[in-house]
Amino acid sequence: MARNIVLLLGCYSCFSTFFLLLLLTPEDSERHFGQSYSGTVAPTLCPPCTQSVPRTPRLEKIPDVVVADQAKQTRSSHKLAIVVPYRNRLAELLEFVPHLHGFLTDKQIDFEIWVIDQFDTYRFNRGALINVGFLLARESGCDYMAMHDVDLLPLNPQLDYGYPASGPFHIAAPHLHPKYHYKTFIGGIVIMSNTQFEKVNGLSTHYWGWGREDDEFYKRLSDASLKVVRPGKLTTGPKNTFRHLHNDKLRKRDYKRIGGQKQAQWQRDNVSGLSTMPREHRLVNKHVITVAGHEFKMATVELVCDTEKTPWCEDK
Repeated sequence: MARNIVLLLGCYSCFSTFFLLLLLTPEDSERHFGQSYSGTVAPTLCPPCTQSVPRTPRLEKIPDVVVADQAKQTRSSHKLAIVVPYRNRLAELLEFVPHLHGFLTDKQIDFEIWVIDQFDTYRFNRGALINVGFLLARESGCDYMAMHDVDLLPLNPQLDYGYPASGPFHIAAPHLHPKYHYKTFIGGIVIMSNTQFEKVNGLSTHYWGWGREDDEFYKRLSDASLKVVRPGKLTTGPKNTFRHLHNDKLRKRDYKRIGGQKQAQWQRDNVSGLSTMPREHRLVNKHVITVAGHEFKMATVELVCDTEKTPWCEDK
């Protein structure tokens, strides 16, 4: 009898907490939990840019691309941010979140998932969204980040998501990615410490539509003498290291080159990046969302386009 009473009280407590969360206003949420996850347009993310972060040891001189021994990747008391640039990919997201939770939990990685949702009328800007995600994750206490496409799911448990002490770690390397195999490819999934990402000023925000921002990013890494490390000694290859959720018919990529974009895409951008994000976006809201019992954070942002510099941000 006593045991039944305890169970009933426990259930009552759970349901009471659930309905309380439903009824909380943004002000109540901030008072009870330290941060509000809904509301109107918020101020920009920088001054948190001045927050101090742990420093990465100086890198030794190693080749441009290093093949890593999976067993030697460093893990300790670090916290990983999975940063996902996102727009209208709900079906993929519903698979991505539970899969990554299971994959990283098995590896005993301390992590958060940040989905950065572009909510404006401009063309997709992957670089700007990753920059926003980095700033939010750093403020949240993460000291390294994985730039992670929502349609790429890791399958091989040998893939390492540990702290990249030896340099930027390109998990979705050309010899493993299902689609892209050229030598300087740096997209898909890249892990970097906060210090490494800050050193290159993040990604360029001048690339609207599909492609080229990662090619510019590779050059930034080279300019900063950051050597790309890639997985080695895996038992899988490009057909079975990842599951690629992309469907070309359902998810047509925006390859258009508008106006002077075709010529401008080959010019170096040494200006835009983390340092320009305060004037290049507005944070609309943040929410904690659960998918199949697995939590992630979604930040909705409106990007700002300087139509004098990059008029191709508008689909005209």
